[in-house]
Amino acid sequence: MDEEPLPSTEDTEETPPRFNPLILLVPLAFGIGLLAGYLVWGRGPTVTAAAVNPQVAQNSDQVAAPAATQEVKRYPVPVDDDPVLGPENAPITIIEFSDYQCPYCKQWHEQVYHKLLETYPDQVRFVYRDFPLSSIHPQAQSAAEAADCANEQGVYWDYHDKLFSGQYGLSTEAYQKYAADLNLDTTQFDQCLTERRYQNEVDADLQYASNLGVNSTPTFFINGIPLVGAQPFEVFQYVIDKELAGELPK
Repeated sequence: MDEEPLPSTEDTEETPPRFNPLILLVPLAFGIGLLAGYLVWGRGPTVTAAAVNPQVAQNSDQVAAPAATQEVKRYPVPVDDDPVLGPENAPITIIEFSDYQCPYCKQWHEQVYHKLLETYPDQVRFVYRDFPLSSIHPQAQSAAEAADCANEQGVYWDYHDKLFSGQYGLSTEAYQKYAADLNLDTTQFDQCLTERRYQNEVDADLQYASNLGVNSTPTFFINGIPLVGAQPFEVFQYVIDKELAGELPK
């Protein structure tokens, strides 16, 4: 696929990538001393925190009403053969490139993921694609492979939740415990792990995302619109609602 690559950045899950000046930046301040950014590649105006959350305007000099969006860059990121959760005909597809050992991915999963699914049960389908940052997360690759082994037995999303729970940590023993908790055929599961049956599948996701320019976790594409980092629910809600209303350029 001949997509235009995303801007190049350093490998990290801790800081959003550096981008060119044609960024659409929606900064949001949440919590004490935290600054969250909504980053979309392409040209467009700045939308303030007050635009997303009117309560921010009470303590801010920012203008509450956003300017009209001029251009939004979309990337034709495929679902591929990766796990999908939600209606096939949902109008919104969220593709996440993530890492099971990334603390920010875990944070997003705990604070945003389930709320999104509950808020948009018929409007959103969610796709998980692997992007293990093995240089800083040595268990990320094996965890991704373990999840794919669980997918063989039809419990990918339950296993996905188990991995992000961190109940037993991330290790071969932990993967086996998660499998046992979900009543998987542990013999089949262990054989899958030992054979590294899904190593190539995980590597292919990683290579595709790297070629596209993704190199921080988590990175999302909402109907092709990129959004970087463990952004709060309100950021996703803003983009999804605008997209459902047909207010974002195609």
